[in-house]
Amino acid sequence: MTVAAIRPDSWNFPLLLHVAGAMLIVGVLVTVAGLLFAARKGDAPALTRASFRVMLFAGIPSYLLMRVGAEIVASEENVSDDSTWIGIGYITSDLGGLFIIIATVLAGVGSRRLSAEGGGERSRSGAVAAGLTVVTLAAYLVAIWAMATKPA
Repeated sequence: MTVAAIRPDSWNFPLLLHVAGAMLIVGVLVTVAGLLFAARKGDAPALTRASFRVMLFAGIPSYLLMRVGAEIVASEENVSDDSTWIGIGYITSDLGGLFIIIATVLAGVGSRRLSAEGGGERSRSGAVAAGLTVVTLAAYLVAIWAMATKPA
């Protein structure tokens, strides 16, 4: 059992990008989920529009930062893809990226519909976007656990 691993200094910046992107995307998902759930009780058009903008301007760039950093580290580290934690990372990041894009589109559609309706009570697309956001957040928390513990 290895207590600590030594890695080359050239990996530090890509690893920083990966971890920073992962931290940002988790923060964005928590924020968006809060906004979308609050939209069911309060000013739905404004909160749904805010969630759309947060996903568009912070969520997607954070995802790209996390994913690009992960690929750079994975290519330099030469870790086998057979590792469980690498597989969990790939599955959650790929599906999470898809869910983030779908949730962003749904929040945009919901925002537009609510604005056109003059501030109706509910947005079905906003509710689905909230659900996708929570599912993605849960999957990313599992990925954080896998990256931290590195199970067999």
